[in-house]
Amino acid sequence: MSQVTLKLYYRSGCGLCEAMQAELFRAQPQYGFQLELVDVDGREALIAAYGHMVPVLTTEHGEEICHYFLDHDALAGYFSSE
Repeated sequence: MSQVTLKLYYRSGCGLCEAMQAELFRAQPQYGFQLELVDVDGREALIAAYGHMVPVLTTEHGEEICHYFLDHDALAGYFSSE
């Protein structure tokens, strides 16, 4: 089984983004995922899609798991359905 990669869409200097990233780093040992950080600024399509919702955590296929705050139940649910 290949390792799962989750994407965190964030904005530099965003306190909510930093908090979610820290929580995700703490959750990595439990779930064993890789985390790809994607800065939305500077890319018009990403600003349009995620600019007002950051941070946004998605699956590697683009399905949203949660935004603004880490939803631990949604994260656990995603991995229980893998």
